[in-house]
Formats: sequence, structure tokens, C-alpha cells
Amino acid sequence: MYDRAVLHLDLDSFFVSVECLKNSSLAGQPLLIGGTSNRGVVASCSYEARRFGVHSAMPMKTALRLCPQAIVLRGDMDSYSQYSSLVTDIIAAHAPAYEKASIDEFYLDLTGMDRHFGCFQWSMELRQTVIRESGLPISFGLSVNKTVSKVGTGEAKPNGAKHIPNGTEKLFLAPLPVKKIPGIGEYTYKKLSFMGVRTIEVLSQVPVRLLEREFGKPGRTLWEKANAIDHTPIVPYHEQKSMSKEHTFTEDTLDLRMIKDLLLDMVDKLAFELRNTGKLTSTVAVKIRYADFNTYTKQKNISYTANDRILGQHVIDLFDKLYERRQLIRLIGIKYSGLVQGNYQINLFDDTMEHLQLTQQMDRIRQRFGANAIMRASGIIRQR
Repeated sequence: MYDRAVLHLDLDSFFVSVECLKNSSLAGQPLLIGGTSNRGVVASCSYEARRFGVHSAMPMKTALRLCPQAIVLRGDMDSYSQYSSLVTDIIAAHAPAYEKASIDEFYLDLTGMDRHFGCFQWSMELRQTVIRESGLPISFGLSVNKTVSKVGTGEAKPNGAKHIPNGTEKLFLAPLPVKKIPGIGEYTYKKLSFMGVRTIEVLSQVPVRLLEREFGKPGRTLWEKANAIDHTPIVPYHEQKSMSKEHTFTEDTLDLRMIKDLLLDMVDKLAFELRNTGKLTSTVAVKIRYADFNTYTKQKNISYTANDRILGQHVIDLFDKLYERRQLIRLIGIKYSGLVQGNYQINLFDDTMEHLQLTQQMDRIRQRFGANAIMRASGIIRQR
């Protein structure tokens, strides 16, 4: 039986690196990518900008106050998707098994490879191949599980490599701040800090029952990660092509306000599914089936997003254009297709800080209590 060997690969400042590859004059410049309005949010930033205290998910207004000389770009998801696909193809051609965790990061299962090649040497060679064939910088962490490898990658950045030998995982994690653990966001970090838990070593010593009392079921996961325990397997990569929802009315209806409220509720739930699975959509479709069973569909291509507000606008616009017969409706549905891997947190070109914070809070509630735990006020009123 071999010890597990899990490799985590992460493209460094991916959006920024692609922009610099397309325009070499941007290299070495403080660069911000994201919403260009005063209420926009930073999706990615160069290391030169980070030296001024700028970070992703920061209001663009704040970032420019900290780094007024920064160059601001709105970003190009089509280009980022193309380069992501290029790197995916390179990894797929070399890796025995891999999982694409987002548009710019991957997990590889190298268990048993030490017997023939040496996992670290093989990983170094793969990294050089990606750099040579894509032109993009990439870092990696290698250890016995996903959690420790991902933390290792963070410590290796920029453009570096980190090997955490078997048996040294807890020693490696101990001095690091708790926010280095994957999945710990601002809310959890602040709550742990209030409890006096600021390093992973201290978190590893907190009783599991206390963490479960404070954080629910995720509390045990926090404790396990702090103790370098993670049995999560590598899930082989399969691209999901689409996702959809439909609703058949118990009685055919002409109540357009109720229909649109229901469409927006479906938008919210599918958008949450996109964000929760790390995907973005580029095509939206609306379906109407009338009382006489005639069915019509209309779709449009959009910029990659998982933003429920933007998707809702497109869906209502499609419905208004599609609903021309003024007949009773039997069924409505929506469909997202043209899906790509990409975390919502880095797809902020059209977001405001207020909407981002609201979305994150709603997603946190849904993840803890279920997808139906929170909904639009109009949906609640409609059910009464």
C-alpha cells in the first residue's frame, strides 16, 4: 500500500498573467482587473499592486486609493477560458488522474508514482512543461492530501514549488495563520480571531465539540484540516455541459407577475448551483410551453458569469421577447449552458461590493441549511 501523493497546481495571478502575455508592456506594472465603475470590485491584481495592500474582492475605489498609479482592465473571460483550456490539455496529456478545481487550479493523484519516477521530480517536470507550452507562471504544492497541498502551493507562490514530506504535515501547518486553510473566509476568520484562535496549531487543539457548537457541521472539517486530515479523493474531471430547471403549473396561468417571480427564483437557485460547483455560464435560455402543448425556446450568449442579478435580467428579457402569443402558460423553464470552470469570487467584472457581500452571505446560509433556506421576498409572499 502506497502513501497518498496529491499534487495541487495553481496558475499564479491567472487573469493578470494572461493579460501580460497578451501585452508584454503590462509586465511589472501594478495591474488591477475587475469592475471599472466606482462601485466595482477587484477580481485579480498583480503582485506589484499587492505590495500596496491591494487584494482580490476589494472595492476598486479602495484599491485605487491605495495604488493610484495602477492600470485598470475590465478583463476578458473568453481569453481566460482559452488559456485555461490550453493548460488543462497539457495536464491531461501527462497526468494519470486529475481534477480541475477551478479555471486556474488542478489536483493530481500521483499515488504510487514514487516507485518509478519520484513524485516531486515528475511534478517539477510537469510544471516546466506548462510554463514552456503556455507561457504562464504556475506554482505547486505536493503532500499526502488536498488541504496540505493547497496550503503548500500558497506558500510556494509566486512561481514556485513546495514539497511537504509524509509525516511533516502538522509541523508545516502549525505556525501558519488560520486564514491559510482552504475554505476559511472573512466571516469564519473573524469569529476564530474573536475566540483567540489565530494560528493553525491553536485551531488543531480546540475541542471538536466546541467548533461544532460554534460553526455547525463545518466545525469538524475545520478541526480535521487543522490537523492535516483530509481524505477527499481526486474526482476525475468531466465537463458539465449545462444545468436547467423547469416548473409545470397545476393550472395553466396568465399571471405574468407570478411567472416572473418564479423565473427569478429558479435563476437564484441555479446561480447558487453554479457558484457552489465552481462554474460560470455563457449561454442562457428560457422555455415556454403553452396550454396547447406548443413549446418555444429562446436563448442568448452572454459574458461568463454566475451573478444571479445579471442572469435574472437576461432571463426576464428573454421571456418578454419570447412571450408573444398571450395564451395560458403550462410550463416555464430556464437553462444555463456553455459552462466553464471558474469561481464566482474571481468573476467580478459586473459586481458591486454590496451585491458581492449579499451573495456571499446568502450562499453561506444555503450551504449550511440547504438551497431553500433563503429566497426572494416576492417568493415568500407568493407562497402565502
